[in-house]
Amino acid sequence: MLIRRMREEERHLLKGFLYEAIFIPEGASPPPREIVERPELRVYYDGFGTGRADYCLVAEEDGIPVGAVWTRIMDDYGHVDDDTPSFAISLYKDHRGKGIGTLLMREMLTLLAKEGYKKASLAVQKANYAVRMYRKVGFVTMDENDEEYIMVCQLSAYGRQP
Repeated sequence: MLIRRMREEERHLLKGFLYEAIFIPEGASPPPREIVERPELRVYYDGFGTGRADYCLVAEEDGIPVGAVWTRIMDDYGHVDDDTPSFAISLYKDHRGKGIGTLLMREMLTLLAKEGYKKASLAVQKANYAVRMYRKVGFVTMDENDEEYIMVCQLSAYGRQP
């Protein structure tokens, strides 16, 4: 498994990874693929690469991207302030549960710390199995509503240099 930065010519993959990131509760039908065109979801990929916290790492297996983690400072569900990058992470179904997501998260947290960010945030549905993984890599719940946790990770544990 190779973890690397996403190449510029691969940015179109973010739409597909965003769709794969949508949590679908057991027994529910998946939404149509066009859902990623909604304005509240377009913020995850529109103009990616132009913002100061636009970073993307890809998990590659046999030369093929199988997962991605990316960050932006955006007004998304996990937004906490204008200095904190928000996370999105996605793995294709047959690559989940193998520790790849944890590797991607740790690599991105380390990258953000090296870039001088103090914390990172995300929003996750309470029923999502990924909550355990987010806690394992250092995210803690700072707020919640009926359906979601807003979680923050302090990047000092990831080697932030003064």
